[in-house]
This record gives sequence, structure tokens and C-alpha cells, in this order.
Amino acid sequence: MTRVLVVDDEAPILRALAANLRARDYEYDVAATAEEALEVAARNPPDVVILDLGLPGMSGLDVIRGLRGWTDVPIIVLSARDGQADKVAALDVGADDYVTKPFGMDELLARLRAAVRRGSPTPAEPIVETPDFVVDLTTKRVVGRDGEIRLTPTEWHLVEVLVRNAGRLVSSRQLLKEVWGPAYGQETNYLRVHFAHIRRKLEPDSTRPRYFITEPGMGYRFEPGP
Repeated sequence: MTRVLVVDDEAPILRALAANLRARDYEYDVAATAEEALEVAARNPPDVVILDLGLPGMSGLDVIRGLRGWTDVPIIVLSARDGQADKVAALDVGADDYVTKPFGMDELLARLRAAVRRGSPTPAEPIVETPDFVVDLTTKRVVGRDGEIRLTPTEWHLVEVLVRNAGRLVSSRQLLKEVWGPAYGQETNYLRVHFAHIRRKLEPDSTRPRYFITEPGMGYRFEPGP
């Protein structure tokens, strides 16, 4: 059964969407704030998200960024903001579709069905645990036994790419292109330097890495351990 997460701070819209989803045999969760939305999504990973941008506190854009840290779930923005800049901003951070308020319920449900067809059948997990630290792909944090472990933006990006591909070899060329951009592909010394810093921060013994493994001449691999 398809699970939908509806995020909106307007109670009448939440009630209307919940009633229509229930009538069509969707499972659903509702949230009225960005913080609640991220918490609910981590606890009950949805198959599709319907999201308002104008939320109290953190914005809907923050929800998209948080979700995109760990899942490719389809996100349909449902917003009263109809300016081109708002639409572009939402799509640029990872939204898949944009519907303006007021909206037709039949059209929204048709877009929902299309999003589900396009969506990933198995959402990823936002929390990756190892015996020595926990990686939270939603909040972009690493927490060790003594608290949060600070990583630079580049170090985090490298960790994120490997963690999202846990157990699989990621080539040096791919890492360079994803982290530094398409013009890079040969600067393997960048990787050696940054992974040395990452291992000093995250490995119990940086000279004998158990999590961030180098495959000589090929690339790197993340092994979360038992």
C-alpha cells in the first residue's frame, strides 16, 4: 500500500487531503511543521510527499533538502506561491512537481499517481549506524560516542557519497566528479588528503581503517561493519 506524507500548516487542507487519501486506500501521515515532517519521514519512510513551502519555522525548502540527504522519494510541492522564482528554487533543491493553490483535487491525485509510478520502490534509510559512530543523512551530522564529530563540507560530501553506496566500490573518478565537479577526475591526491582527515576523525585506528577502505588503483568503499 502506498504511504503518503502530507506536510501543510493549514488544518482544512490537511483534513481534505487526508479524507481523499483515505477514500482511495492510501496510507498517510500528516505533519504541520518542517521539523515534524522530517521526524515522521524518518520513522515511517513515505512513497511520496505532498509539501507546502510556507511552513512555520523551517521552510518547505528545508524539508526538501533534508529528505534529499537520504532518499529519492517523489516530492510534490503544494503552495500558494506561484512565482517562477519560487518554482525554480523548489525544483533546484530536489522537488519533482509543483502544484499551486487553489488546486483541483482530481489533478493533484493524478499527479500523485504519476509520482508514485516514477518513484523509487524502496526508500533508503536516513540513519546509518556503525559500532563507533552514527551518520544521519537527513541532518548531515556524524555523532560518535562523545558527541557530534565535526566534518568540513568537503569531508561530509565524501562521507555522504560513500555511505549512500555502502558496501559498493565508488571509483576515484566518480568521487572527484561528484564532490569537486565535472572538470575533475585525475586529482587523486585530493582524495588521499581528505580521507586521511576523515579517518583521523572517524576511525578507531586511522592506520588500520575498518570503515573507509581504499581499493588501490580503483577507489573507495564504505563498510558499516557488523
